[in-house]
Amino acid sequence: MIAAPAPKDDYGENLAGASILVIDDEPGMRNFLTKILTPRCKRVEQAASPDEASRILDKAHFDLVILDNIMPNRTGLEWLREQGRVGFFADTILITAYADLETAITALRAGVADFVLKPFRANQILNAVARALDRKYLRRENYLLKHELSSESVARGRLLGKSLAIEGTREMLHRLAPLPTPVLFTGASGTGKEIAARTLHSLSDRAEKPFVAVNCAAIAPDRVGQELFGLIDAHNNRKDGLFLHADGGTLFLDEVAQMPDQVQAALLRVLEEKRIRPVGAEREIPLNLRFLFATNANLEQAVQAGTFRADLYHRINVVQIAMPNLRDRAEDIVELAAMFMEQFATSLGMPPLDLNEETLLKFSRYDWPGNVRELRNLIERSVILGAFPDEFSGSGPVSGTRAIETLDLVTQRHIMHVLDACDGNRAEAARRLGVSRKTIDRKCASWGV
Repeated sequence: MIAAPAPKDDYGENLAGASILVIDDEPGMRNFLTKILTPRCKRVEQAASPDEASRILDKAHFDLVILDNIMPNRTGLEWLREQGRVGFFADTILITAYADLETAITALRAGVADFVLKPFRANQILNAVARALDRKYLRRENYLLKHELSSESVARGRLLGKSLAIEGTREMLHRLAPLPTPVLFTGASGTGKEIAARTLHSLSDRAEKPFVAVNCAAIAPDRVGQELFGLIDAHNNRKDGLFLHADGGTLFLDEVAQMPDQVQAALLRVLEEKRIRPVGAEREIPLNLRFLFATNANLEQAVQAGTFRADLYHRINVVQIAMPNLRDRAEDIVELAAMFMEQFATSLGMPPLDLNEETLLKFSRYDWPGNVRELRNLIERSVILGAFPDEFSGSGPVSGTRAIETLDLVTQRHIMHVLDACDGNRAEAARRLGVSRKTIDRKCASWGV
């Protein structure tokens, strides 16, 4: 059912994006609820009986169910208990004209979010719906926040840099942002795969929805399934997984090479059918997710070794973005160092260290095997200790913005980096730089090299 333009009254932004199923055997009540909800919600459907509602839920997922309790054959609460065994993933508001303490207790035990007595006015049910949805999304936000805080590290910040390598990555992210296509980020540890994934999410039309990052290597193999897909336990208690919490947004699966075989098979099915089945549930849930993946392993070798499914590899490897090593984007090292220095001086409440010309030159000539993460950790550690380690300390007369931006110093850092890459071979360095050997000799002489 297509929603009409929302009325001017305001029951919260969660109502506008909600999908709601109305279950009542009385046509008048169904039509009344549908009439007041449809202009305010994304989708509203109705069912005249519990059996019809079950068939609808087998095909579609709803954020909220408004359920009449007294209906022919069985009560709404009896139906709700049955659904718990099958897999029921919506919040529920119970409406009834016959209220007593026992019914209220039973409703709370069944997980009903609210209890509305008939007869009620439009604003009463709308307020109840708005409250239920607000609580639902608050629980989701709290869950995702706890998940993020429990992660060993959370990638933050922008995708900085002006090097050709990072500009190419940035351009690809802009091209992919409006598309639903899965993306596989590859590259060594510390190259910024999660930051690139967050950047892609922020550029997409899902930017206001959740971005959920999952490190597959950080979850115990026997718990990966229920953490991702959710769980219906032996007592019909429901625990939503990260897939459902991320619904509408972006799910970023890092270190996918560490995913257990059984979960690989389940993930392949999710990617193909866009539906999940929580552990212990009979019913599947349709999903609206953008999938992003990352690994620092060679997945082709993992496929050949039999540790990663070939069909899953081909399904996630639609578009691959290889994140460059920091040594291959040496032009960005100084900018990154300056940003990290400002960040940590502010967050730690400690004075920033002097980024002088000698220190920045040493930064540019270092190989950074740990990539951007190693640079970040070095800056944080140095701010805490109040000094750079000996191999990076310097006492050059030029520092701060002048050391970062002065053309001769920028040129020196670049030429020395290329010379290091050529093992000191000046002729090869001149060829790569597109200048004469004499130019290299003259510059090196002026720098005392």
